[in-house]
Amino acid sequence: MKYVSLSAVIFFALLIAPSATATNYDQQLAKSFGADDYGMKQYVMAFLYKGPNRDLPEEEAIALQRGHLNTIRTLAKDGKLVLAGPFLEEGELRGIYIFDVTHVDEAKKLVADDPAIQHGSLVVEMKPWYGSAALMDLYRIHKSIAKKEH
Repeated sequence: MKYVSLSAVIFFALLIAPSATATNYDQQLAKSFGADDYGMKQYVMAFLYKGPNRDLPEEEAIALQRGHLNTIRTLAKDGKLVLAGPFLEEGELRGIYIFDVTHVDEAKKLVADDPAIQHGSLVVEMKPWYGSAALMDLYRIHKSIAKKEH
């Protein structure tokens, strides 16, 4: 009986111990990413929906898309856009952005010059979001694994 009790105590002690302090914690890296004590930080997530002005001649649609992708590239290179991508299903919800800003008003300014949003072929809804600060390294990693650029 004592053996079972001691085993249970050891099991629960091992279960609780790792949650007290992360053993691989890198203070310098956490600080550079703006991480809090949980390795998290605040972002703004944007949802891109189909807008009312989508019926365009092919040349105009291509030019708008090219401008939209240029906006994405510029924001990513400037370190303001952490993640961007389309949804693969055809539907009203077309894609997402995650911005490295803490306020929705800041994120709205970042997309104000996006031609697809200006024209109304896309509309955007933004929400404050709390996620892993490790996302801050996503662009660097992506550049080293992407063989081609969009």
